[in-house]
Amino acid sequence: MNSPAPNIHADTPRIRQLDEGAINRIAAGEVVERPASAVKELVENALDAGARRIEVAHAEGGKTLIRVTDDGCGIPADDLPLALARHATSKIDGSDLLDIHSFGFRGEALPSLGAVGRLAITSRVAGGEGARITVSGGQMGAVAPAALSQGTVVELRDLFYATPARLKFLRSDRAEAQAISDVVKRLAMAEPFVGFTLRDVSGGGEGRVTFRADAETGDLFDALHRRLARVLGNEFAENALPIGATREEITLTGYAALPTYSRGSSVAQYLFVNGRPVRDKLLVGALRGAYADFLSRDRHPAAVLFVECDPHLVDVNVHPAKAEVRFRAPGVVRGLIVSALRHALAEAGHRASTTVAGATLGAMRPEPVSPRVYQMDRPSRGAISAAFAAQAPLPEHAQAPLGGELAEPSARFEGAEPAPEATALPLGAARAQVHENYIIAQTETGMVIVDQHAAHERLVYEKLKRQMAETGVAAQALLIPEIVTLSEGDAAALMDHADTLARLGLTLEPFGPGTVAVRETPALLGEVNAEALIRDIVDELSDLGDSQTLQARIEAILSRVACHGSIRSGRRMRVDEMNALLREMEATPHSGQCNHGRPTYVELRLADIERLFGRT
Repeated sequence: MNSPAPNIHADTPRIRQLDEGAINRIAAGEVVERPASAVKELVENALDAGARRIEVAHAEGGKTLIRVTDDGCGIPADDLPLALARHATSKIDGSDLLDIHSFGFRGEALPSLGAVGRLAITSRVAGGEGARITVSGGQMGAVAPAALSQGTVVELRDLFYATPARLKFLRSDRAEAQAISDVVKRLAMAEPFVGFTLRDVSGGGEGRVTFRADAETGDLFDALHRRLARVLGNEFAENALPIGATREEITLTGYAALPTYSRGSSVAQYLFVNGRPVRDKLLVGALRGAYADFLSRDRHPAAVLFVECDPHLVDVNVHPAKAEVRFRAPGVVRGLIVSALRHALAEAGHRASTTVAGATLGAMRPEPVSPRVYQMDRPSRGAISAAFAAQAPLPEHAQAPLGGELAEPSARFEGAEPAPEATALPLGAARAQVHENYIIAQTETGMVIVDQHAAHERLVYEKLKRQMAETGVAAQALLIPEIVTLSEGDAAALMDHADTLARLGLTLEPFGPGTVAVRETPALLGEVNAEALIRDIVDELSDLGDSQTLQARIEAILSRVACHGSIRSGRRMRVDEMNALLREMEATPHSGQCNHGRPTYVELRLADIERLFGRT
């Protein structure tokens, strides 16, 4: 207990200037966290150089070799030593740190890599001669002639050999290789008109191609759609909705998946700002808020979104790896994302993801069957008629076998015949009700199974929301206004949103410095702890610049009301009721999923049904 503090020295510590090697190794710790970080920096340099084909090769998860080859503009031989100097870059002149139109601009990546590994750069500009320079552990070699057709080849060997302690924090070769693949795929999504190839050369030689995406052509949306199908798979592309919206010089484009194509985590969320992949909590929160009305808390939306704006409206110089950004108007960006996504989901109408049918067919896969029955082996028409007669239901006066009672059927059939053209509608014509909960409808190309309770729950919920939007939220006045004390900044931010909160039934008034008075609360919420609600709203305003807390609570109440006011499981429905439900689903946005994100119907194609029975 009497030992001196470890940071207090008997002698006064002296300030000294670190040598260039130590400075570069410290900088590398911020920029190069793992092999995937090095790949990101090198591929972004290639994109900034105007490359149209980029190949990335790695060995042992990038620990022993990373090689990036591009066909960009190249680096003049005289500039190669300067390219390895700290804070030397061709992308900005330093006069305006907000006017950034490239991926890189710090001038730290190459010297940082050269400080912790063995780096070699071979490059050639059009009309010039190829040249090569090497740097190992911060020690730079001389520029030498080299053979190269065009572009640049950057080869990094033995990453972190100069800082061996960092090697202990790397994961397995397989995990590091997966991280490299994720980085390349994110950049491939951002640049659909550039071809990417990823090779694993751990065994030597040419290795094996683990990812390849050729350069796309045509319209931007079409090219992006094809690139996303290549990177994320056809299932995402089939179930993704195009997004395009602009607000106050900020443009949002991309694709967002249907709510029924949700994931168990946020792994399928890819966000870009001016083409740069980012992990920004503002954008993630806005994406989550846009789907809040369609997904339960344990499900996450899938989306690829691009925010484009003037570089002066966003600061990308807030994180060494440029993974975070700061918007000048965060509320505008959040509002743009939420409104654009909700509009796209509403435009999708009753559509549900194709994966629902795939999962259904997988669950219905039969046991191995006997060999197929071909047409010549099928029974005659007379035998079929006799079989149908034997399978006909017993007449009402018939006695049950063995003197028992007839069992209540679990499937009901209505004799009323719908209009012939009803089968041409998206959800078809109702044919039967099974287990008093599932409607079986026939379409021109197959059949639809509808969960009547889940479908009607969504219909009632959407109707309640429309009514609330038209008439507003009823407010109940408090006999004694509740006084809530906050900091002056929080109180001011809260009063800035007072008009929006008033439309939701929460009426606030200033009540002195840092104090607000709650006059009315939403009647739907019943008895509510006004102070706790206010503090939740303030926290969300501080974190995201906007608050959806009150609206989320009101919509949760409406959802519960809709659940209790909808058709219950077990209720028998007439054929006209079933068809009316189908028609209303077709006309109501978001009716493809219930209030918890589960599908309300499953569509099965006739070809898939026949395949189940071996009739293909």
